[in-house]
Amino acid sequence: MLAAVVTVVAVGAWLVALRRRLIVVTVRGVSMEPTYHSGDRLLVRRSPLERVRTGQVVVVQGGPGTPGDPTAGRLVKRAVAVPGDPVPSQIPVPGTVVPAGNLLVLGDNPARSNDSRRLGYLPADALIGIVLRPIGQR
Repeated sequence: MLAAVVTVVAVGAWLVALRRRLIVVTVRGVSMEPTYHSGDRLLVRRSPLERVRTGQVVVVQGGPGTPGDPTAGRLVKRAVAVPGDPVPSQIPVPGTVVPAGNLLVLGDNPARSNDSRRLGYLPADALIGIVLRPIGQR
């Protein structure tokens, strides 16, 4: 009996820890087409800026929020430059390299993307995490 209780508590603690580390985000809009489409669900690992590599798809807090919606303002974008990387020519921000504590992102559909071309540098605290993979089917 005691072993069963310990197992249930351990599984519960593991699930709580997992929920803090992983989240599911739903893509809204067309800015990441053709990679991801509106309605796609993505598994995201919460990560600090130090773990992000150029080319990875990330989720950042950067858009307008809707009161009462905790997922509002989340943007799915591709990291195009991390601290110390050269600033890509298509992004009009000051400096030749990305300063510490900042990130530059672009959508895969540049004609329809709200990204660092408009938002500029995104601070490390805007980073929510790194996309691991899509969940389910389209």
